[in-house]
Amino acid sequence: MEATKQGNTETGSGPQDALVILEADHRAVEKLFKAFEKAEDDDLDAKATLAQRACEELTIHAMIEEELLYPAAKEALPDSDLIDVEEAYIEHFLVKTLIAKFETMKAGDKGFDATFKVMSEMVGHHVEEEEDELFPELRKSKCDLRALGVKIAKRKEELQSKLDAVGSKLVGDKTAIL
Repeated sequence: MEATKQGNTETGSGPQDALVILEADHRAVEKLFKAFEKAEDDDLDAKATLAQRACEELTIHAMIEEELLYPAAKEALPDSDLIDVEEAYIEHFLVKTLIAKFETMKAGDKGFDATFKVMSEMVGHHVEEEEDELFPELRKSKCDLRALGVKIAKRKEELQSKLDAVGSKLVGDKTAIL
């Protein structure tokens, strides 16, 4: 528990715990999903903006988890029967497949809302598994979550600045530019 308190620096004066950063990402995406749900059916601009922002957030988040979190989890939890990092990779693949659909769809198109809803449900399931299973196991492990947090924060900043540089207009395969 002490590592959690140390890592969760509210003042921003020190490195954050990796899991605190990722949980904040989860909450941010959940807010976007809820806002989309509440958007009026005919408010296509709001829906398009919310979908785009969710796709951008999810793309950056998935890249960070795949590049940094999951390799650290495999190393820290090599014998865990409870944690299935391979399942997380598959869930990311499925979400990225749905994100790619938004390249050819726009708000108001048949299937747009349904695609977003399915993506929201898949992400909700994925977040629940991470926060209920993977994250608690990592907290008990010898994984240095503060050092990992430094790497995650740096990589997240790099990816966000690249996205900002292209005008944050791409919804689909941003991995080509990132």
